[in-house]
Amino acid sequence: MAKLVDQRCNPIRSDEPPLSEKEIKKHQSQIPEWDIVERDGVPSLQRSFKVVDFNKALEFTNKIGRIAEEEDHHPVLIVRWGNVLVKWWTDAISNLSMNDFIMAAKTDEIYAQRE
Repeated sequence: MAKLVDQRCNPIRSDEPPLSEKEIKKHQSQIPEWDIVERDGVPSLQRSFKVVDFNKALEFTNKIGRIAEEEDHHPVLIVRWGNVLVKWWTDAISNLSMNDFIMAAKTDEIYAQRE
C-alpha cells in the first residue's frame, strides 16, 4: 500500500462517490490518531495537536496552510494557545475523499518535524 504522505491530491468532482467503509478503514490505519467526526451528516477527519504556545500554534498552522495551497485542498483550522484543531473533509462531495487522508498524513508529517 502506497504511503499517504507520498501521494498528491486530485480535484474531486461533485458527482464522485465518497470512499467506502473498507477504503476508509484501510487508509485510517496510516493516520491512527485522527478521528472521524460527523456533523450535520458530514464526516470529517479531525485531530487536535498540542503545541507549546500561541506562536508555535501559528507556525504550525502556517505550515499546514502552505501545503494546503500547494495541494489545493484546505482544512478548517482552530488555533488556540497550546493547541491547533485540524479538520479535513471534501466539500464537493460533503464526505471523505482520498485527499482528506493524504492531507491528514501530510499534517502528521509537519507536526512530527516541528522544532
